[in-house]
Amino acid sequence: MNWEAFITCAVTGSGNTVDKHPAIPKTPQEIADTAIEAAKAGAAVAHIHVRDPESGKPSRDPALFKEVVERVRASDTDVVLNLTAGMGGDLTLGSVDQPLPLSEEGTDMAGPLERLAHVDEMLPEICTLDCGTMNFAEGDYVMTNTPGMLRAMAKKVQDLGVRPELEVFDTGHLVFVKRLMKDGLLDDPIMLQLCMGIPYGAPDDPTTLMAMVNQLPEGSIWSSFSIGRMQLPYVAQTVLAGGNVRVGLEDNLYLERGVYASNANLVERAVTILEAMNVRVIGPDEVREKLKLKKRH
Repeated sequence: MNWEAFITCAVTGSGNTVDKHPAIPKTPQEIADTAIEAAKAGAAVAHIHVRDPESGKPSRDPALFKEVVERVRASDTDVVLNLTAGMGGDLTLGSVDQPLPLSEEGTDMAGPLERLAHVDEMLPEICTLDCGTMNFAEGDYVMTNTPGMLRAMAKKVQDLGVRPELEVFDTGHLVFVKRLMKDGLLDDPIMLQLCMGIPYGAPDDPTTLMAMVNQLPEGSIWSSFSIGRMQLPYVAQTVLAGGNVRVGLEDNLYLERGVYASNANLVERAVTILEAMNVRVIGPDEVREKLKLKKRH
């Protein structure tokens, strides 16, 4: 049981959710504003993706990240910024019968340093590393993260003094995390995010969660989440297993059946659940101390 937990809010993500929710944050101002609102509601960490302001499609444009970061840092609200580094690994095959050439629609492959350009420029306290290649049950799309790519990204992040949040979608990803540790590419404390219930990774049943938890590196600091209707139940399940919490519109669009959520009210609901369990929700400065982060503003 974790009696002192922090909340991460994943405020927009890169999924095809713009047409599924009337208020998915798209512009840098909207993303920054909703991160600030989530922090005021109790989130210690804001996990940031950016989108094309016109279309709402996912983007990795450093200028968009820069505007979000500058707006949050200029506000009077403190929150730890966690920038995604997952973009630039999108691969879509041409078709089942003819995989090559790759489809231009949905393919965006970049080298490790290009994928980290915004992290290099903005120096957030945390950035994510997706610790493996994944199918997401979306036709011929593959989220591509090879060992070579990830090793290069881990080294660059280590050199920058940014804490990597290691996103783990299945047990094999934990094996790779331990390889990075053995090779000296990760500094203590190790920070992990267990991403549950995502096709076709680890399912979000309690038995599978505990199998993952039982394989975590000793002394690591971890969170977990599930998607959709299981997001809020996972608030309780995660702290019972010893972890920290993630909620937000990246992973779930509804506060309850038929009621659209906002990032702030998902965080508020998480705070209510945790406090009802006598869990103390900790803030950004305590998170910085726990994770040995380098405060950037």
